[in-house]
Amino acid sequence: MIQKCPGQDARNRTTAVIRCPSCGYDVEIFSDEIKRACPQCKKLVFCKDMPSCVDWCSHAKECIGDVAFQERSLGKRLLLKERLLQELETYFGTDARRINHAKRVLGFAEEILRAEGGAWEVVVPASILHDVGIKVAEEKFGTSSGKYQEKEGPAIARGILLKLGFGKAQIDEICEIIGHHHTPQAIDSQNFKVLLDADWLVNIQDEVDPTNKEKVKQVIEKVFFTKTARTLARKEYLGEGR
Repeated sequence: MIQKCPGQDARNRTTAVIRCPSCGYDVEIFSDEIKRACPQCKKLVFCKDMPSCVDWCSHAKECIGDVAFQERSLGKRLLLKERLLQELETYFGTDARRINHAKRVLGFAEEILRAEGGAWEVVVPASILHDVGIKVAEEKFGTSSGKYQEKEGPAIARGILLKLGFGKAQIDEICEIIGHHHTPQAIDSQNFKVLLDADWLVNIQDEVDPTNKEKVKQVIEKVFFTKTARTLARKEYLGEGR
């Protein structure tokens, strides 16, 4: 580990004041932190991508050590996920049903990703934002039909992703997934398959009578792309492996 990097000298730290999204209190966060508990409401407040040499320096891992480097990478993912969830909750407001659905899909998507692979930076945002088109579809057409979700969702998701600083290639792929997530054969990519499987893991209970175990088995064998999703579905709906 490099001993004399000026970035590790506490005298060189910078600070930013970030307003707590929960209570409005101004929270001071240092440049070597990704989050801090709000002194007033105790909820976590996350930094907003404060620049750090760790993000671009080729010696970053050597400088701060493997463990710290991995923790920072995981921290940045946590920050990104929390900011996406905050945007989702702001967008849907009091619609707890849509928010909770997205969070369940996210949970399953992360499980499938760990076992099957895929791009976290694409699948997680797509999981959180995949149904944002519902709100406009219901307002415009009086229905949450899948074809209208696919039509309206990408533009809304694109605005959120641009706000959070995503790159063009990531935004294009995420929006393509959102624009086809009710059309299973539309895209032949691992990221698309992970999102569809995660969505189906939540939606089975709405599409099939969960007490009809034989029908549930048939659907599980038919709709899922990945082995992990089929295993999770059998555990969730058939009680296998518990």
